[in-house]
Amino acid sequence: MVPESLRRQYLEALGIAVWVRRGQPPVPQQAYTDASVPVVPVAAPPGSAPAVDWDTLERAVSGCTKCRLHATRKQTVFGVGDKNAEWLFIGEAPGADEDRLGEPFVGRAGQLLNAMLFAIGLKREQVYIANVLKCRPPGNRDPQPDEVAQCEPHLLRQIGLIRPRLIVALGRHAAHSLLKTEAPLARLRGQRLSYQGIPLVVTYHPAYLLRTPGDKRRAWDDLRLARTIVEAA
Repeated sequence: MVPESLRRQYLEALGIAVWVRRGQPPVPQQAYTDASVPVVPVAAPPGSAPAVDWDTLERAVSGCTKCRLHATRKQTVFGVGDKNAEWLFIGEAPGADEDRLGEPFVGRAGQLLNAMLFAIGLKREQVYIANVLKCRPPGNRDPQPDEVAQCEPHLLRQIGLIRPRLIVALGRHAAHSLLKTEAPLARLRGQRLSYQGIPLVVTYHPAYLLRTPGDKRRAWDDLRLARTIVEAA
């Protein structure tokens, strides 16, 4: 567990004031589903996710040449964290630092993600962090649909091995890729959604929050919703 004093330091760094007496839990946000959002659970492609172990899957990802991105990557970015984690965080795709280091969410965005985790009482090593794409798109452009389709079986296998209790989609592109929808982020946030039958919550990408710090409060609301869902499971 993260000490309360340290958690409050991270909340302050996020620009969030918590007016809660010591020992009094925060009021959880009610989860709901907006039926107007065209989001449905995604079925795994037939035969796309046979049982494999972690070593086999990581070798398959590192040698993958199924889409054009293999020609421009420095290395694949497989994922990092607790392989039995209850929480799975999924971003869009590796950036330049991730492509160089082979680890998702490093640099300033990674530091902010760490702070967000600490704020809800988690450490980076207690969750699993991955991306929809395992290779960096050139120039950090948006993922293309065919690239997402080719890479999704790798992610499905990771999910099958981890068996998380909750998925948090970080940012618009991750949410759209997972949920197969073009609905605005504002309509996807604040809901208990589903991917592969696993509860899913959408929030902002840490890189966006670095550019738009005024939305950190809303991201905190999303994390509180996610924590409520995990605790109720």
